[in-house]
Amino acid sequence: MRNFKYSIIASITLTIALAACGGNSGTSVNDDNVSSSSSSSVIPASSGNRPSSSSKKIASSSSTPRNDVKSSSSKRSEGDPSSSSQKITSSSSVKTVSSSSVALSSSSKQSSSSKKVESSSSSLRLSSANLSSSSKKVESSSSEYVPFDHFKCLADNWNLRDSIYKTFVDPRNGRSYYYYTATSYKTGRSVTVMAENLNIGEMVLGENDQNDDTKMERYCYNNDTTYCDKYGGLYQWAEMMQLPSRCNTESCYKKIESEHQGICPDGWRLFTWHDYEIVKDYYDKYDEGIPLGLRSQCFSGYNTSGFSLIGAGARTINGGFEDVNETFFWRYPQEHEYDKAEFAYAAYVSRYSDDATGTAKNRRAEKIAGYSVRCTKIE
Repeated sequence: MRNFKYSIIASITLTIALAACGGNSGTSVNDDNVSSSSSSSVIPASSGNRPSSSSKKIASSSSTPRNDVKSSSSKRSEGDPSSSSQKITSSSSVKTVSSSSVALSSSSKQSSSSKKVESSSSSLRLSSANLSSSSKKVESSSSEYVPFDHFKCLADNWNLRDSIYKTFVDPRNGRSYYYYTATSYKTGRSVTVMAENLNIGEMVLGENDQNDDTKMERYCYNNDTTYCDKYGGLYQWAEMMQLPSRCNTESCYKKIESEHQGICPDGWRLFTWHDYEIVKDYYDKYDEGIPLGLRSQCFSGYNTSGFSLIGAGARTINGGFEDVNETFFWRYPQEHEYDKAEFAYAAYVSRYSDDATGTAKNRRAEKIAGYSVRCTKIE
């Protein structure tokens, strides 16, 4: 009896144990199936979209990073796999559009940027052009004064300039001069002379004497170098002669040579009275006389002689200036018998006179005055 009792108790215990073991096993299988089903519907979709979504987030991050991330995370936390998958797909398509928008925006920006660069480069080119214009303005400003055209004063209406004039360049300062050969109609003698006034030397103020014997000096009318360009320099007698400045106030006749070069270039000498006699005896086929035929068109003349005088005026003995465009003054390389210490032979031609009294042989002028200089070629 006792054995039967223990047998029943063991049987009941085994049944309870088996029942307990069998229930747990079934539950585990069902949970795994559910888990597997849920995982296959949600996880692959999520894991497949995540890199794409991530890359699209990066692509679109420059435009709306915060809103996209916030929306995606909140949708996935709702726990509906189907909904999550749709949200992710929707989000993906939205992001794709966003990405293309970004691409468009990027290309647009690049295009705009390139246009800006292009525009910038064109602006630079314009700026460069402006710089070029500016440099031209500077160049123009630095050369505001246009050098005087001496050619226009050389009797072009008589066709002389095309047939008789030649040019010479003074190597000392690069200044070019027109010159011609004058022939006396009376004697047949010829001489080659400059048709312009000499212009060389450092300018000194009219109030000062030309007393620096170490260099060549000149006066410019009204202390303005543009007058020197047009009319030539004005020189005291000793400066013209290239003798010591004391020769303006004392006689230096022993230093005067027969063909005195003075301030003229090498190969040239100072204009003399004998040269003037040849020049004034030109063939006057129009019967104009002296000095009308000696004055250039720039000095109310006809210049049929070719000598082309121009009204350079003078520096006075008091240091002032007078008679520009009215009178031409010059001196010869010879002291005057009246007072060798202070006077030299001289001449002048006025624009208001048609007689030759100003060029008479016996005229004289103070050495310290500033007159024009002409040169004659040594032949």
